[in-house]
Amino acid sequence: MSDAVSVVGTLFKRGDGASSEAFVSLGEITGITQGGMNRDTIDVTNLGSTGGYREFITSFRDSGEFTLQCNYVHDAYETFKADFEASASVNYQIVVDDTDASTFSFAGFVTAMPVTFNTGEQAKVAITIKVTGEMTLSS
Repeated sequence: MSDAVSVVGTLFKRGDGASSEAFVSLGEITGITQGGMNRDTIDVTNLGSTGGYREFITSFRDSGEFTLQCNYVHDAYETFKADFEASASVNYQIVVDDTDASTFSFAGFVTAMPVTFNTGEQAKVAITIKVTGEMTLSS
């Protein structure tokens, strides 16, 4: 039996910023892509490095960014536009409909939101959110 998870039922939610923060589902999300987390390294190679190989230590981590593929929905677009215009980060969650109710939680800034209007297709928008700080996964 496979442990694979279906994307059906996955929700993208936005926090309301209140002290007892509530999260509300946004838009008609058709896909979510995380650009990948990465970690910087610092070259500490010196003349005594063993075997002539470069040596490194770790440095800062970057939680990456998410791109949401969405059907254009006016109200959701207005919400993301307000987040784009804001100077403060906003709290978001991705809730997976799996047996663990896996929840990715992060704060971020909307950095891009191109809209596409093509003949024969629904209007679409791609929302890019840069994560600030650590992204967490909980059940």
